Amino acid sequence: MAWILLIIGGLFEVGFATCLGKAKETTGMTSHAWLVGFLACLAISMLLLYKASQSLPIGTAYAVWTGIGAVGTVLVGILLFREPAEFWRIFFITTLIASIVGLKIVSTH
Repeated sequence: MAWILLIIGGLFEVGFATCLGKAKETTGMTSHAWLVGFLACLAISMLLLYKASQSLPIGTAYAVWTGIGAVGTVLVGILLFREPAEFWRIFFITTLIASIVGLKIVSTH
């Protein structure tokens, strides 16, 4: 169950980064609405990380949580914000995914 919470928390991390990107693109009340979404996603993400870290080693939990957030945010950047999808960027995101999977495999919990 801790791994599921951790994965969902990582997805909410992608959510708060996405909300920040959208808030940057907008103004006025729309920007404020994105900032509210940012705060909500941030709170949920942190709560789920906290819950997962009660059962998993904090080093593993934090690394996986930030890795999911990093990979997801890069993908959102490419797909939603038209950031470049260059070879080396994709290569290093792939190595990050392999590292996240590796941490899951060697975890004893």
